[in-house]
Amino acid sequence: MLHRRTVGDVMTEELVTLRPDTPVQEVVGLLDANDIASAPVVDADGAPVGVVSASDLLRHETGMPDPQGRDGNDEGAWGKARARTAGALMSSPVFTARADWTITRAARELRRRHVKQLPVVGDDGLLTGIVSRSDLLDAFIRSDAEIRGEVEQDVLGRILGLDEGTVAVEVRDGAVTLRGHVPEPRLVPVVVGLCQGVDGVVAVDAHLAAAGAG
Repeated sequence: MLHRRTVGDVMTEELVTLRPDTPVQEVVGLLDANDIASAPVVDADGAPVGVVSASDLLRHETGMPDPQGRDGNDEGAWGKARARTAGALMSSPVFTARADWTITRAARELRRRHVKQLPVVGDDGLLTGIVSRSDLLDAFIRSDAEIRGEVEQDVLGRILGLDEGTVAVEVRDGAVTLRGHVPEPRLVPVVVGLCQGVDGVVAVDAHLAAAGAG
């Protein structure tokens, strides 16, 4: 099987975390000192219970539930504007990811939840890392040389057992072009499907024929 990169491969493990009783001014200082836009809030055991983001802090600093004046009757939003601790300021419940999720699954979850990052938890529910949109994007932005190497070595060589040089591989801006021959016609869609499964591949153009076919 191809190695599909997972959340565990790209997540950040060195984290800045907050406790529910962390004062808001300390939260501001931590985010600023570490140049981050948000941080997870964890309980005494290390399980995430919420997230404090820059937008939460903006509500607090302006003293309004929404800097643009919306949601003025939302008591929860007004509570954030008056918050003194991370626990009162944080957004909760927190949506989490698992280290064994595929990059695609995590990206879909970020989009579905309309968030920029997800805390990653282990089987025990404790925080092990955090994965952001930029982490996932970096996983897909691979050099053409990396993609070509994986196609040649893993797809054509290790998985299909084709002799070196049987299929020529060209990669340009993530688009893979294959030229050559395979032992049987039924292998053509297999080769294409496996190449499409390689991280970073955006398209596959196959010019392949069965060996001996004329």
